[in-house]
Amino acid sequence: MSTLPVIAAVDGSDDSLVALDWAFEAALTRDAQLSVVHVQQYPAWARPDALPVGRPEPEDDTVLNLARRYLEGRDKRPPIAYHALEGAVGTLSALGATAQLLVLGSRGRGGFASLLLGSTGLAAARDAECPVVVVPKPGRPVHEGAVPVGPGPRVVVGLQVDSPDEATLSFAFAEAARRGARLQAVAAYTWPLHLWTTATAQILPPDEDQDAVEAETRNLAEGFLAPHRARHPEVRAEAVVAPGDAAGQLVAASRDATLVVVGRHRRRLLAPARMMGSVTQAVLLHAASPVAVVPPASAEE
Repeated sequence: MSTLPVIAAVDGSDDSLVALDWAFEAALTRDAQLSVVHVQQYPAWARPDALPVGRPEPEDDTVLNLARRYLEGRDKRPPIAYHALEGAVGTLSALGATAQLLVLGSRGRGGFASLLLGSTGLAAARDAECPVVVVPKPGRPVHEGAVPVGPGPRVVVGLQVDSPDEATLSFAFAEAARRGARLQAVAAYTWPLHLWTTATAQILPPDEDQDAVEAETRNLAEGFLAPHRARHPEVRAEAVVAPGDAAGQLVAASRDATLVVVGRHRRRLLAPARMMGSVTQAVLLHAASPVAVVPPASAEE
């Protein structure tokens, strides 16, 4: 059994129970313990010395009792532990230091109905030290895209050819191997390209044609995939190169996908705080499938 658990965050909402189902299967697949956690949140502005003293007991937590009833009666089960905690939004993110995976629903009980992703999910995806999987409600509609869907289990990973993330690719290949799924690495490129010249104050057409840009993007993508293919020969991986917005292509590819994997931004010299890029955030907000946000390796950060 793996030494680190899969943590499922629950709050009693329907969204968190959908995420609990996903975490249950992930723990089985990984031969890991499932830790079901309910964090009773207090506001960020609350004074710690004014809060009630004492940690809540799991046996007295109505949300955890709901989760127990929800999981009981299943034949094949991983070892399951239940934990009741108190804290602010960052409490859940901090649990990532002791987990191999943190799983939560797209919107919790406290959010507005119009929100596609709650503040807790955004904070966890941005700050946790382990990969975070956000599971949406089934049936979220997405538009058609250039990525072929096809039958069978499919893991989709976003690949930036100008800044590849090895941790994200490694996670995606490992997930595809566990699930017996094929892997689609989506590399989007900007087209049409327009160059602005200040000399004549006009937009100039690009020097290269689209076929050349697409061929160069594909060559780079295939090069980045090669070492991962060698480590996982059982995974059928393909590079899907398409023009347009990367977030839009990944959201479209999420239709009927088993999982979409995206990377979290590396820390920048002038912006040392952890952050999520616009593509990752858009995929979290709109994808139809579960989305895994993978932090960069510590050396990369």
